[in-house]
Amino acid sequence: MSLTRRLLLSYLAIIGLTTAVVILAGNRLLRSRLTADAAAELEREARYFEMSARGRDARGLDSLVHALTATTGRRLTVVDRSGAVLADSDFPQGQLGSLENHAARPEIREALAGRTGTDLRRSVSTGRDELKVAIPSSHGAVRISAPLPQVEEAISHSRGAVLLGAFIAALAAAVLALAFAVNVTRPLRRLRDAAEAIARGDRPALDVRGRHEVGQLARALRTVDDNLSGRLADLERERAGMAALIGSMVEGVVACDARGTVTAVNPAARELLGLGDGAAPPVQEIFRPRAAREAIDATLHAGTEVTDLEVEVDHRTVLLSGRALKDGGAVFVVHDLTTLKRLEAVRRDFVANVSHELKTPLTVIRGFAETLRKDEPPRDVAHGFLDTMLANTRRMQQLIDDLLDLSRIESRAWTPEPEPVELEPLAREVWAGLSQRGNAPTLTFETDITSGAALLADRDALRQILVNVLDNAARYTPAGGTVTVRARPEGDQLRLEVSDTGSGIPSDQLSRIFERFYRVDPARSRELGGTGLGLAIVKHLVEAQGGRVEALSVLGAGTTIRIVLPAA
Repeated sequence: MSLTRRLLLSYLAIIGLTTAVVILAGNRLLRSRLTADAAAELEREARYFEMSARGRDARGLDSLVHALTATTGRRLTVVDRSGAVLADSDFPQGQLGSLENHAARPEIREALAGRTGTDLRRSVSTGRDELKVAIPSSHGAVRISAPLPQVEEAISHSRGAVLLGAFIAALAAAVLALAFAVNVTRPLRRLRDAAEAIARGDRPALDVRGRHEVGQLARALRTVDDNLSGRLADLERERAGMAALIGSMVEGVVACDARGTVTAVNPAARELLGLGDGAAPPVQEIFRPRAAREAIDATLHAGTEVTDLEVEVDHRTVLLSGRALKDGGAVFVVHDLTTLKRLEAVRRDFVANVSHELKTPLTVIRGFAETLRKDEPPRDVAHGFLDTMLANTRRMQQLIDDLLDLSRIESRAWTPEPEPVELEPLAREVWAGLSQRGNAPTLTFETDITSGAALLADRDALRQILVNVLDNAARYTPAGGTVTVRARPEGDQLRLEVSDTGSGIPSDQLSRIFERFYRVDPARSRELGGTGLGLAIVKHLVEAQGGRVEALSVLGAGTTIRIVLPAA
């Protein structure tokens, strides 16, 4: 039921109750007033009769009461001081002896006591409802009675007017109540609609001009709406900022509820943990190692904080940290240690390799130097010792130079200066400088380069790239073999290939030949004077100029180093 209908029914109930009370009270008041007026009139008639009856005997009283009753229609009764009836207009003189003594009647008792007595009751003698008024007289008491229907007739005549007035008043009050209920509920309905609109996130128009309670409520609702809108805007900005912050984090962030269901995961975590774009599995299934699952369960159920737990996830080493939330659930942060671990391994290998590479020539130099100092070998033997010491010194010098070059490239202290460089003349120039290395004098050098092919590259860097690649080809290609340099356009780039007819490289080692100090045949490489850094330098120089490098090889059929750089 609507508020308007409830208010209207309430008002109508109040109006009906008020009308009934007014009618009953008016009826009672009217009855009382009419009864009082009738009693006063009867008292006046009784006093008139008493004046007329003074000095009369019983027979005179009887004739007088009958004469006045015939004129006025009132019942007259005269009693002596003992209450015996002396005359009664309703009874003849001969029947008065049979009437009951009236001394106990309330109005007679009052009159015999010297006061005016009034009573409204059913008469025992006549059996009618009568209004009785008695006054003191010289005989004892005089009572005059009037039937009650006269009073009721007056009340019934007035009751119709009262009911008509009450009906008109009730009808007018009902109309006013309806108007009032509508006027009260209309702004309330507007406030209800405004509250529902605010709940939906809209900004409704509110009439806040009124000074009454509804206007005050509208102003309060407007204030609530403004405050709520401001807070929601602040929360939205904070949420957007937090989402942007978490989304831009390098570390992976995974949030879950108390049951372990993932509720939020940032892009870094999806990539790091291989979750894809769909719904993430429970957090206990993401981290499968037992130590990780136990730590996650402890965080979710006991609130224990996870601090720097190192676990393996999909061949990656990650550092897991987690903290429980106040309202249940937890947030876990994953930091990828794979690159750091690899760099630590590279650093350890680098130190071990450098130590190993320097230890052998230093041992040789020290041994021959001590021999030359203590002994006096023949001149030709001494010259042999010196040649060996000089070769090992050059080897260490070459190693240090390569390390310095590699460090300079990796630290970005070197910046390439690209310029158009014709490939054909530069390749022949480099090979000419290597003509005395390894088996170069016995090898056939060929070029298959598109006429006028040129690279957009740093000339010195390109020279060093060709030196290292061709030097390797010369060292590891047996006598009578062939070294070929090819170049072909590839879109806006140029593909450069250096091929040899050497022994080739096993396929399982191709991916590692660009690592520092990695050698397919370590013993032979040292024997041929290689430092193990040449191809690592090539890789860094090519990538620093926006290119790429790869190795192709067939065991027993030779190796091809393919380099792709921007074309001029």
